Amino acid sequence: MSDYDYDLFVIGAGSGGVRAARMAATYGAKVAIAEEYRVGGTCVIRGCVPKKLMVYASKFAHDFEDAAGFGWKVGESVFDWATLIYRKDAEIDRLNGLYIKNLERHNVEIIPSRAEIEAPHRIWLSGEERHVTAKYILIATGGRPNLPVDLPGAEHLITSNEVFHLEKQPDRVVIVGGGYIALEFACIFNGLGTETTVLYRGEEILRGFDDDIRSTLHEEMEKRGIRILTKDNLASLEKNEDGLTVKTIEGRTIRADQVLAAIGRSPYTRGLGLNKVGVELGQRGEIKVDDYNKTNIDHIFAVGDVTDRVNLTPVAIREGAALAETLFNNNPSITEYDNIATAVFTQPEIGTIGMTEAEATSAFDNLDIYLAKFRPMKNTLAGNDEKTLMKIIVDADSGKVVGCHILGPDSGEMSQLLGIAMKMGATKADFDRTVAVHPTAAEELVTMKEPSRTIRKNA
Repeated sequence: MSDYDYDLFVIGAGSGGVRAARMAATYGAKVAIAEEYRVGGTCVIRGCVPKKLMVYASKFAHDFEDAAGFGWKVGESVFDWATLIYRKDAEIDRLNGLYIKNLERHNVEIIPSRAEIEAPHRIWLSGEERHVTAKYILIATGGRPNLPVDLPGAEHLITSNEVFHLEKQPDRVVIVGGGYIALEFACIFNGLGTETTVLYRGEEILRGFDDDIRSTLHEEMEKRGIRILTKDNLASLEKNEDGLTVKTIEGRTIRADQVLAAIGRSPYTRGLGLNKVGVELGQRGEIKVDDYNKTNIDHIFAVGDVTDRVNLTPVAIREGAALAETLFNNNPSITEYDNIATAVFTQPEIGTIGMTEAEATSAFDNLDIYLAKFRPMKNTLAGNDEKTLMKIIVDADSGKVVGCHILGPDSGEMSQLLGIAMKMGATKADFDRTVAVHPTAAEELVTMKEPSRTIRKNA
């Protein structure tokens, strides 16, 4: 008989925690998972999934406009916010139920309570006012949105948590931030007919992405009527009878019905009792772990955004699976963090993998840059001037493709397949000898023969 109530106790039922719990149970471990909100985590409940559903909804207005160029006569269209939110909530409820059933099917005990570590191997369940013990403890609590709490009027801000539950569509919205969450919601609101302003303190949106992608997305978003104000930030926020008055540090005054703060996320580690057992944290409050997701305390592990490594749902799932393999299947496993493809569901969409040009310039002496910017076929008849951009970055010495960045329709789907090729070490020669699929936008990836520019450090 075990000396503990559970072999594995998971705090947080998001993507990483659920995967670790389910797999550990499959390998015969006695597992419990505690969650104080809903099973499924940020991605499923108030993140990637509901956001993508809203992205779909926001695209129809542009599709109606484009249809006229193909001979369609589209009548008056009316968007109903309440219907979208109701349908979205129903789908999230369905997914939440599936997550619960899947855990129960694998005999994972679900505990609807906040859990805090209070001593080695011991957890306090505040919602049930009882203690439990576990051989291993996994922290998978993810992250939470940042808020500028010292800002005058900060109490009037909403975050990506609340935006999914607005009872009424705002006529005017100000979105503070220039990252992918801010820009995705800017495109969503714009597509649904809301007057949209982006306020970002940096010089250009999407810091950390390739510069050509950043500048081109900026141009295309403004073409759609989104107002983007860079090198500026919130100074104060005041509520009045007509909504909200936004004052900026550059002296602008903007009227809005809602102001969404999308200024990053931080690891959710407060109040978990980590200090009671001496779990080491980083500067941002993230849990520091080794390659096998172990903290400095031998029986405590962490996966997902709470570790602030690569904050993507599929990465958290991989980390959770690797942990279960390591602890309960005698198969020590680590997660590889190189060449992870990712998508940003702005309009136009972004798919990206590998190094940016700036990163590659620092890492390699000689680069060949292939760049194509064109109007995709659908947009010609539609009379739509939106451009697609494709960029391939090649280490000229080895011929290896080290970065690939796409801005345009379905670029996220393309980046997933590019991820396979780049994970296998594809070279530009491999791209060149691949026969194109015509007519597609993706064929540009295998038909760009001459570099748009070259970088030679020692020339």
